[in-house]
Amino acid sequence: MIILVDTREKVNDHIISSFDKNGICYKKKALEYGDYSFALPRNEELSIPRDMYFNKKVCIERKASLEEISGNLTKERDRFEKELSLAPKEKVLLIENANYSDVANGNYNTKYNKKSFLASLHGFWFKYNIPVFFMPDNKYSALFVKKYFEYYLKNYLR
Repeated sequence: MIILVDTREKVNDHIISSFDKNGICYKKKALEYGDYSFALPRNEELSIPRDMYFNKKVCIERKASLEEISGNLTKERDRFEKELSLAPKEKVLLIENANYSDVANGNYNTKYNKKSFLASLHGFWFKYNIPVFFMPDNKYSALFVKKYFEYYLKNYLR
């Protein structure tokens, strides 16, 4: 498996260094949707005659903070909604450096009302079929990315 990393994904050194440290193969590629997806390389022994790309089937949209997702849900809402409406059916929103209680208690540095913030997160979850996964410690983000795609693939191959 090769993790695909969108070329526009900039502040992700913690993920890339974890991939490098743990021998996780990755490739930078312009992705139409999301920040991460994956591919299976050609492998004749496994009857995979050519590289198989899954970026049109599954993706992870990563946000580095509540402040970043807050901007997506307010100032950039139209653009963000358009992206989500075009994204693959299987996707997840990974929010780093925060947990649900931070949103519920207003522990973030924007003027976005906590009630509206929660309403938007839950509304988008159902409107765009994008579950929200909070990652309070971003040192586990690379592991999450890898495992998410591994288990997607296991279920895909069943």
